[in-house]
Amino acid sequence: MFSENSNKLDAELSCSRPGQSLIAFYERKTAAIVDRYGPGPRVHYHTGILDTGPRSGTCKEELRTHLVISQERLLEHASESWRIREIPFRKILDVGCGLGGGAIFWAEKFGSKVTAVTIARSHIDLVSAYAQKAGVSSLIEPLLCDAAAVPGKAQYDAAVAIDSSSSFDRRPWFRALHRLLRHRGHVFIFDCFLGRAEYQDAFNHHWCARIGSLEEYVNAAADAGFWLKQIEDVSGLAYHFWSTSIALMREEMAEAVRTHSGLASSEESLIVHSMVQKAILDGGLKHVLLSFVRD
Repeated sequence: MFSENSNKLDAELSCSRPGQSLIAFYERKTAAIVDRYGPGPRVHYHTGILDTGPRSGTCKEELRTHLVISQERLLEHASESWRIREIPFRKILDVGCGLGGGAIFWAEKFGSKVTAVTIARSHIDLVSAYAQKAGVSSLIEPLLCDAAAVPGKAQYDAAVAIDSSSSFDRRPWFRALHRLLRHRGHVFIFDCFLGRAEYQDAFNHHWCARIGSLEEYVNAAADAGFWLKQIEDVSGLAYHFWSTSIALMREEMAEAVRTHSGLASSEESLIVHSMVQKAILDGGLKHVLLSFVRD
């Protein structure tokens, strides 16, 4: 077994190589994602929205359930906010699909045919298995590919990126989307955006990301031939996701101490999640729904 210091060094070395860093990050996270947000078939790895924070004394399993509900609620809210039922949404690109939770959601709710793009090789079989379990395997095609290297031209009605675009190089990604989308095709994004530079390094290090500002996204999209349709700040609702996540981490750590089984959640994760919660309050980080339209 590797030591904790060895694992930390491996992570730092991996993050020094942008392409490999994301692959290594998501491959390492897979089991933890399934454990926390499973069992599926819709398994999500993104921020959710909740009206209230956790009650005192809420047990671990109830907290975990609230997190899963919050993730589903985010997708429901986004679907309504983006008015997906009013636009062509027959063939879509789910970029940075994770374990396919969103792809399955789009297929089940809208009957969409979804190309589910991931850079983690192990996720391909998982996405296929979950899609089959959900009964939508004929609608979902997993694709092992970089976000900006998806092949094709003018073949998608929309592209969706849920808490994944903060890992992309935005300019080449938007240029690729302009090639891939049909005229008047939509780009739908939910992500965490940088409001104050002091939070950038900690966020990027913990999630091996490249967080950007709203202005950066809007400029990159405009340069690629997209116009901004909508911005909706949902930070207030996302705040309670982080409150619940923090409460769950504390419960897991307390249980680990009681059972002498080692810490289930690292102190670093707790610190970073608490930082995000603080940053939401002071405007340093924002959770926002964006939509763009191709010219």
